[in-house]
Amino acid sequence: MRAVQVVETTGPEHLQVREVPEPQPGADQVLVEVHSIGVSFPDLLLSRGEYQLKPEPPFSLGVDVAGVVVSAPESSGLAAGDRVAAVAPYGGASELAVFGTDSVFRLPDALSFDEGAALPMNYLTAEFALHERAGLREGETVLVHGAAGGVGTATIQVAKGMGARVVAVCSTQEKCDYAQAAGADEAVLLEGFKDSVMALTEGRGVDVVVDVVGGSVFTDSLRCLATLGRLLVVGFAAGEGIPEVKVNRLLLNNVDVRGVGWGGYGMMRPGYLHQQWEALLPMIEAGAVKPPIGATYSLDELGRALVDMDQRRTLGKSVVRVR
Repeated sequence: MRAVQVVETTGPEHLQVREVPEPQPGADQVLVEVHSIGVSFPDLLLSRGEYQLKPEPPFSLGVDVAGVVVSAPESSGLAAGDRVAAVAPYGGASELAVFGTDSVFRLPDALSFDEGAALPMNYLTAEFALHERAGLREGETVLVHGAAGGVGTATIQVAKGMGARVVAVCSTQEKCDYAQAAGADEAVLLEGFKDSVMALTEGRGVDVVVDVVGGSVFTDSLRCLATLGRLLVVGFAAGEGIPEVKVNRLLLNNVDVRGVGWGGYGMMRPGYLHQQWEALLPMIEAGAVKPPIGATYSLDELGRALVDMDQRRTLGKSVVRVR
């Protein structure tokens, strides 16, 4: 079978599509015929050897996939022919892939394979961030940075599904429009966002900031928080280094900064990812969660898809189509 592999950790420009042996599932694994692969930030970091996991090359990329079950343990409740989405630290960017039963989810009929491949990492991260880390309550206001990207649009939709008001922050008007189409109530430009957000909230500020950008927006994000507000640190896509916080600001304003490390938490707790998936299903059925798909690519173009994402040329979640 064909798989997209990192042979040397020299970046997405040097990925190789190679013929590799078909995987043989273990007793607690599901074999999936992959139809679509979600293009994810961890794939980019893995290709450069910059991710917290450092598998020995050669290895296959691929964090999010959707496809059809080939075989599954009887205890999983899955059977050959079932449509599924799945997530793993890496290894899904191939024509066939194996996943632990805890990481495979039945895909609702209302969603395509492309949409299924856009769901697991981004939407489970958003659910973890908002529910577990923020303790988001209905009626609260959430500010989302990088709101037109994959994690951003996922966070918008999950926050709306939980009954929040959502303010999107984006670098261009095109991205603002995209974020509102994904479900945001309001969208403001990154430049001067603090003043815009304070005006929208009549000086009160927001209850939760979800920050996948980091860098220079961090301090103004803190200043946007209402009393008892929570700033969630999800990532550092800006590439400007890791920001620091003066803790007296937290004390004076009664606000929190909270880390969001979904993978290290969820994947270490048997059954947790399925609990999260169950929380998403009513949102999918209600139409609040429907992943917006940006660009689509072939298997041979996964490297280009990662470069496009890295250079912020894409909106929503990019997807590689295998079949």
